[in-house]
Amino acid sequence: MKKTNTLDECIRDSLEAYFRDLDGTEPANLHDMLLKAVERPLLEVVMAQAQYNQSRAAQWLGLNRNTLRKKLLDHGLLD
Repeated sequence: MKKTNTLDECIRDSLEAYFRDLDGTEPANLHDMLLKAVERPLLEVVMAQAQYNQSRAAQWLGLNRNTLRKKLLDHGLLD
């Protein structure tokens, strides 16, 4: 049976690989980079699961609907 990693384990593994790939070079804006990398797929998956109902997706995410709409626009996920 294949072992399923938790989300935090996947993130930890990816971050460790990122630092290995840097090979001693110091990162910049790591927090912002990580948030942007996670936010877009989060929005894509949640919107699909909520059948593109912004009110439902906002509720699931614990966001105000206007905040969700701004984030969707920022990521180019709305026309």
